[in-house]
Amino acid sequence: MDEKKLTWQKLVLVASLIFGMFFGAGNLIFPVQLGQLSGGNWLPATVGFLITGTIVPFLAMMAVSVTNSQSVYDIAKPVAPWFGTVFLVAIHMTIGPFFGTPRTAATAFSMGVAPFVPVKYQGLAMLVFSAVFFGLAYFLTVKESGLLKWVGRYLNPLFLGLLLLVLVLSLVMPMGNTHQTVSAAYQSNAAFQGILDGYNTMDGIALLALAVSVVYAVKGLGFHKNQVSTVLAKAGLLSIVAEAVIYAALVLVGTSSLGLFKPSANGGDAFAQIVGHYMGNFGTALTGVIVTLAVFTTAMGLFVSFSQDMHRVFPKVSYLWWLRVIAFGSFVTANAGLTNIVAWSVPVLMLLYPFALVLILLSLFSKYFKHSALVYRVVVAAVTVPAALDALASSPLVSLGSVQRVVNGYHQFVPFAALGFGWVFPATVGALVGLCAYVVTSRQAATALD
Repeated sequence: MDEKKLTWQKLVLVASLIFGMFFGAGNLIFPVQLGQLSGGNWLPATVGFLITGTIVPFLAMMAVSVTNSQSVYDIAKPVAPWFGTVFLVAIHMTIGPFFGTPRTAATAFSMGVAPFVPVKYQGLAMLVFSAVFFGLAYFLTVKESGLLKWVGRYLNPLFLGLLLLVLVLSLVMPMGNTHQTVSAAYQSNAAFQGILDGYNTMDGIALLALAVSVVYAVKGLGFHKNQVSTVLAKAGLLSIVAEAVIYAALVLVGTSSLGLFKPSANGGDAFAQIVGHYMGNFGTALTGVIVTLAVFTTAMGLFVSFSQDMHRVFPKVSYLWWLRVIAFGSFVTANAGLTNIVAWSVPVLMLLYPFALVLILLSLFSKYFKHSALVYRVVVAAVTVPAALDALASSPLVSLGSVQRVVNGYHQFVPFAALGFGWVFPATVGALVGLCAYVVTSRQAATALD
């Protein structure tokens, strides 16, 4: 059978699906907040943000493709089957019912509905809004084949059109210049802080999960198995370039907004304030539409990915039942409030990202060490303790005296630990040790055969 030709129309369709599945509310509001906080140091902060906000998700998607993985489980399984199961559940619970999907509805409500509802009725309004939001997401994802149609063709282009309108107005009529006050966290090492800010989007770990749905969508368009990586590489590159441009524009908008406003408590408030400046009450309503569309496309992708992967690992529970689990779980957690969701997600992300990043890199280069479990195990073992300490350092527990002493010692003696990257040096050492051990054992095995 001849290979199917990748037309420009299909390339754009797949790129739109990729973009729509992981560009959500966090991707919209965190760059604006980054712009306000980084001020005059917006450029290095943006470069750092783009590393974890665009490049890492792209690499995650390619890792899934080149290893022919059917789920996150396959990415982590070389360490050990039990580790693959634990890692899959941890990622899907994080980007699913614990933090990711509840954040979508909570953000949409806080920016698009709450401004129009009296304070005393907001609890009830959130209950109704989240029920409708997750109920509709459930309905549209009951049939897995409907994902490409709804996200790629309808919701995402509408969202992009509304967002483009806001960006054009903001950049054509700026509220100030880019020479603004720099907050403390960005006065030195702004690029490193930008990398950590990119964690908040959850895209690096989300794309390990969402990429599976994209692979199915590409195959559904009629492309052969050996074409999938090429299609994903081209469509993914187009998607991240578009996202990088939008990120940079949002950062600049946030920075220039300091010409009129003080830094907001969060990016959602800042974005709503900016839109309100240009469009008044209509702008507030428009913000609600933009954010709701952005988070709804992400929620749909998370619903499908969660249900597909959990069904593969626990096949006795059907796809439909897992879909009900994430819908109900997300509804319950969303009503805990956006502030609590965001606050508790940070230490969890600091724990998971080191594992996700090393697994992505190991997957991409696994052919050079023949997928050796030894290399995987040494590297993962090397990042376990620093990842746990990074999470501890960013959690509320750090206020305890004994915990603070442990964290201070960790920051003092481990390279880059004070910047939030204490896992990098141990991972590098682990990789070198693992590769050396692999070479030695391979030669011993070859000698034994001779």
